[in-house]
Amino acid sequence: MSLNQYKNILGYENIPDFLKKYISVPSLTRLKNIGYFCGMDYASKDIYDFKEYVSRYDHSLNVALITNKLTDDKKIVLAGLFHDVATPCFSHVIDYMNNDYLTQESTEEYTERVLKSDSSLMKYLKEDRINIDDIINFKEYSIVDNDRPKLCADRLDGVILPGMFWTKDLSISEVPRIIDSIRVYKNEDLEDEIGFNDSDIAKRVVEVSNNIDLYCHSNEDNYMMELLSSITKYSIDKDYFSYDDLYKYNEPQLFNLMLKQDDVELLELLNKFMLIKKEEIKKVRLPKIKTRCLKPLVNGKRYR
Repeated sequence: MSLNQYKNILGYENIPDFLKKYISVPSLTRLKNIGYFCGMDYASKDIYDFKEYVSRYDHSLNVALITNKLTDDKKIVLAGLFHDVATPCFSHVIDYMNNDYLTQESTEEYTERVLKSDSSLMKYLKEDRINIDDIINFKEYSIVDNDRPKLCADRLDGVILPGMFWTKDLSISEVPRIIDSIRVYKNEDLEDEIGFNDSDIAKRVVEVSNNIDLYCHSNEDNYMMELLSSITKYSIDKDYFSYDDLYKYNEPQLFNLMLKQDDVELLELLNKFMLIKKEEIKKVRLPKIKTRCLKPLVNGKRYR
C-alpha cells in the first residue's frame, strides 16, 4: 500500500480547476510539514512504524476531494480543504497539553486568525465571491464535520489513513470499494450525512475504526502523547518558543529547535521520546480519552 495509490483513487490527477489555486496558499502548504500522526514520526520506532509520512496537508486535500465527490457547492469543498488549517505542531498532543483529552478540539479557535491572515486565500475568495465566514465555520457542513457516531468526510479519511499506515489492518485494495460506496443521505436529524450503500463495507469501516480506537486508547500511545506534551510544555515554559509559535513553525523546525537547546533535562526527555523501548513504558493514568465511536448510515438507516 502507498499514499500515492490512495491519492490516485481520490482523483489527485484531476483536481477540480476551482480548487487548484487554493491548494498552494501559505496557510495550507504549511501543513505539508505537520504530520498527521501528532508528532509521532519523531518517536521511537519500537513504538511507531508508519512506513510512510502522511501530513495534515494530505489529509486536508483528501477531505476536500471526498467532499467534492458528494457536493458541487464550492464553499463546502473549501471548508473541507481548510478544516485543519489551524493545526499546531504535534496536532492533538497540544490538546493533551491543554488537558483537552475528551474532545481534542482546543486548538480550533485559531482557525479564523490563520485564515484571515492569509492574503492569498483572501484574494482568491474575493475573486470567487465566497465569504470567508463560510470557510471558517466548517462545522456548519455536516458532510465535512459531524458529531460522533455520525460519519463525515473528515472522519472517513480519519479511518482510512490510520487503517492503512498505523494499525495496518486496511488494505489499499479495499479503499476503492469504500470510496465508491459513499452517498449522502438524510439522517434522523434531517441533516445531510455521508453513509454507505453496502452493509458489508459499512461493517468493514466500523471494524477498522474500532481497532484504531483501541490503538488510541493503548497505554503506549497515551504514554508517548503525554511525553511529547510534557516536552512541549517544558520548552514553552523555558521560553525556547511560544505557544503561538506552534502555529507558525512546522514540525521539523520546532523539533530541531528543541534539539539545539543547551538543556540537559530537555535533551534527556527528547532522547527518551526518540529511543524508548516498549518494555520501558510505564502505566499512565489519564482522564477519559476521546472515544472514536462510529455508526454510519447504510442506505439511509443507522448501522447497528
